[in-house]
Amino acid sequence: MTRPDDVMPPKLDSGALAPTLWSTEEQRPRISAVDLFCGVGGLTHGLVQGGIRVGAGVDIDPACRYPFEANNSATFIEKDVNQLSGNDLLQYFAPGDLKLLAGCAPCQPFSTYSRSGRSKKRELDWQLVLGFGRLVQELEPELVTMENVPQLADHAVFQDFVKYLDGYHVWSSVVECSTIGVPQSRRRLVLLASKLGSEGLRLSSGEYVKRTVRETISGLPPIEAGEQHARDPLHTASTLSPLNMKRIKASRPGGTWRDWEPELRAACHRKESGATYPSVYGRMEWDAIAPTITTQCFGYGNGRFGHPEQDRAISLREAAMLQTFPEGYKFVRSGEKIQFSRLGRLIGNAVPVRLGKVIAETLTSHVKKSFGQELPQA
Repeated sequence: MTRPDDVMPPKLDSGALAPTLWSTEEQRPRISAVDLFCGVGGLTHGLVQGGIRVGAGVDIDPACRYPFEANNSATFIEKDVNQLSGNDLLQYFAPGDLKLLAGCAPCQPFSTYSRSGRSKKRELDWQLVLGFGRLVQELEPELVTMENVPQLADHAVFQDFVKYLDGYHVWSSVVECSTIGVPQSRRRLVLLASKLGSEGLRLSSGEYVKRTVRETISGLPPIEAGEQHARDPLHTASTLSPLNMKRIKASRPGGTWRDWEPELRAACHRKESGATYPSVYGRMEWDAIAPTITTQCFGYGNGRFGHPEQDRAISLREAAMLQTFPEGYKFVRSGEKIQFSRLGRLIGNAVPVRLGKVIAETLTSHVKKSFGQELPQA
């Protein structure tokens, strides 16, 4: 996967050349990026926070346009990645900048993949991963990053993607996001690739402090189940049935439905076959990390998504903040109706902003080491 140093382009592999190539701050290299499969902009927002300029985000979902463009100074391209060429993307990189092609192709967990009968959806997902690789080959950016589900590393499509990275130094690993400051348990495969060399080309988890649920969402005003806060439409919680209200009142932070009286338990949990599934109908704990924020995170019965203290599921704003979006990140236009299923999908599928920032910091540090100079900020 790594190209030998003696055949790397000398301009990019020699830090000693940097002073003659970029003698003033204006001449120093910057990094410009295009974010494939950008969603609502989690990765983009993190890259910008980490000092990388993002010119455009690409996604086929029109629901992503408003949040992406409202929060990021970048163009939203509503198009299938397989319908784009490298030349189509060139205009979104600033002239003279080092190019970064980034993205998280939407993939279903590969642990459920069946070799005997792939679904049409999974076939399309695989094509998107390979479409990403094709664009790398056509565009030849200096830098590449991919974020995806951990199971992808165990399947042939990942190795097929890596084949497109001939000539790059490649690092990849499964990262537990809580170790880099994301306040939830979230394991993701992260790949970094560079034509500049291998120095510093790895995500470090040693310098970050874990953040808790309390540190992340405790400052938000209290609301009740079914209520929307007057000043923040996204700070809204789904309603609870009378039975689920009894259940959440009987729930303790970090506990399970096993703590309830038998009459509160769901019929499936009373069966022997359902006794091994405790990770539903649970409350979060203030001084721990949250569970993985999923597309169904707004529902109390869908996991450990009960608020640690208030008798409700977490709000959409709380879910977004646990995904490390800033509290003021805009997801809907003023006056637009809140749709839990749509916004839950957008928030749960997003790349945590914090992960994007750490990727950006890693890549800017790597480029600095490669050239021996600080990079101007975005």
